[in-house]
Amino acid sequence: MTMIKLATRLSKVRVSPTVDISNRARALRDEGHDVISLAAGEPNFDTPLNIQQAATKAMQAGETHYTMVEGILPLRQAICDKLKTDNGLDYDPPEIIVSAGGKQIIYNAMMATLEIGDEVIIPAPYWVSYPDIALLFGGEPVIVQTTQEASFKITPDQLSKSITSKSRWLFLNSPSNPTGAVYTREEFQALGEVLLEHPNVMIMTDDIYEKVIYAPSTFVNFCEVNPQLKSRTLIVNGLSKSHAMTGWRLGYGAAPEELIKGMKKLQGQSSLAPCSISQWAGVEALSGPQDAVKEMADEFSSRKELMLNAINKIDGLDCFDPAGAFYLFVSVKQFIGKSTIKGRTIASDTDWVMGLMEEQGVSVVPGSAFGSDGYFRLSFAAAEADLVASCERIARFCESIG
Repeated sequence: MTMIKLATRLSKVRVSPTVDISNRARALRDEGHDVISLAAGEPNFDTPLNIQQAATKAMQAGETHYTMVEGILPLRQAICDKLKTDNGLDYDPPEIIVSAGGKQIIYNAMMATLEIGDEVIIPAPYWVSYPDIALLFGGEPVIVQTTQEASFKITPDQLSKSITSKSRWLFLNSPSNPTGAVYTREEFQALGEVLLEHPNVMIMTDDIYEKVIYAPSTFVNFCEVNPQLKSRTLIVNGLSKSHAMTGWRLGYGAAPEELIKGMKKLQGQSSLAPCSISQWAGVEALSGPQDAVKEMADEFSSRKELMLNAINKIDGLDCFDPAGAFYLFVSVKQFIGKSTIKGRTIASDTDWVMGLMEEQGVSVVPGSAFGSDGYFRLSFAAAEADLVASCERIARFCESIG
């Protein structure tokens, strides 16, 4: 029998917890169980019709072949125009790369820059893939635990104390997955002042939820506030959340040309360019009417209020009020150490989440998957009927814990 030996680097990384939970929920549904899945961060809207039509037109025009590795010029120019119009930032097409989702942008950037032992500063709670991507390329994640009292945002003092001679990257995500926290102009400026003293640290700012933000909060890009740090900043963005284009797999990065060239070299030896049809759809998404983007954001705002009010009425839960994205990050710390009436011991947030799924049929993600124990993340990017039913089930589960 032939033995398959996997690389030791794989032992350092996890299967994506959000994917794992979603797969478990799907398996229960396949077995005939009634399970509402609020684990995945995917809008339940269809891609706007004008974008679909642009894709069809591109196919009919024969745009079904390989493109430039870094993406077609019309899309990269549309990204430059978007960055100028929305964020007041000047980029040229050579400073832009298009990939199969924002995750590939981060993946390529880390592969292109990290040496063994380089440190990557990651505020927690964090998106589940950040530490694992750093680990894959020999990086050492430096997890900085933020607090709910500080709105789950890293402070200048925390950042300063986390930087060493080995620090290579700082990851920032605003609006945040999983908390929905949004950095203000003043908060980014204060972080920028710390980073000016440490020229060895590059900044990755993940703006994927830029268009999903709730008044009175407003979005601001890190480079808008800190133009002097633009020369060592990578902006990551995409169309999955803003334009309901998750399945199109289209993300982009904006960075100094030297970094983009390195990422392009790696992409040329892996996936090549993203799907040509998706790219032409992306041109329309960025350049065409934006009415649907606002309509979806408004609907997310209504759902947020619905869920926030419902969750806050449940004894034992403490819900953070998100300023952006489409998640609630909810504390279950009051239930740790207790048991359900069915005899299930709740020793961790994972126990709470698995109990909720198995006893009440609601799938969410434990906070420990995001680096912060004692919480769960709930996505309200789902149909309103499912959201209402899930809150009723969550309430019943909490009532069963004594």
